[in-house]
Amino acid sequence: MVEVAIVIVSYNTSEALQDCINTLVQYPPDTSHEIIVIDNNSSDGSAPAIRSRWPHIKVVNSGSNLGFAKATNLGIRKTISRMILLLNSDTLPAPGAVDGLVQVLKSRSAAAAVGPRLVGIDGSLEVSFGRMISPLNECLQKFLILGYKHRVPFFKSLVEYRAQNERIVDWVSGACLLVNRHDAEKVNLLDERFFLYTEDVDFCASLRSRGRQILFTPTVEIIHHSGLSGQHSPIPTAEFYRRSHLAFYRKHHPMFYSLLRAYLSLRGKLPV
Repeated sequence: MVEVAIVIVSYNTSEALQDCINTLVQYPPDTSHEIIVIDNNSSDGSAPAIRSRWPHIKVVNSGSNLGFAKATNLGIRKTISRMILLLNSDTLPAPGAVDGLVQVLKSRSAAAAVGPRLVGIDGSLEVSFGRMISPLNECLQKFLILGYKHRVPFFKSLVEYRAQNERIVDWVSGACLLVNRHDAEKVNLLDERFFLYTEDVDFCASLRSRGRQILFTPTVEIIHHSGLSGQHSPIPTAEFYRRSHLAFYRKHHPMFYSLLRAYLSLRGKLPV
């Protein structure tokens, strides 16, 4: 049994996917590992390209676009390992990054999962952890992201300060999330009601419901070209987000679910 199964879900991100895997192969983790790619029925030749360049890497064609949560679960079930690394196809793990996450998780017995600092290709920080989604926390998070994006000094300083120290958080981004398999299986993996978006927040909430901790660590940094899959189909992606958003509120904040539906309906954005 290997220590870490690296599960990468890809949908029409052939170039980025190959860059991601090339980094993992060129600078392999010292930790025993395997890599599995779940291709969500891409039309850009992703699966054949990976099979051709790296025959030793397991590639599974899902047969249709299953979404992130269901495809991730498929990958997890096809592997045997002590830990599972959820890794987006549009990430570039730095040398030693996987080993660093493993070291942090192993050293924190109360933690179920850990996530790293995520930065864009320009080096800018991504807000990759936070408090549980709620109406108030969503507003605060959006102000934080917008303020940082527009380089408002207060928000820029706040985002950078928050990302300097290890901390216990409510969630970390599923773009790069290392979790103990035992903990993941105890909560039945990711909730497949979430096709795309918020599945990571929900997954972390499930882990926390068992009294386990979620960690953010600044000692590991990953480059993340965020939203690459969505660039190929922005309209469906926006609809997937709203569906997941509604599903999240229905599950975690039912008293606000109807209000959210009404708000989206008034804006003409209620998903079919």
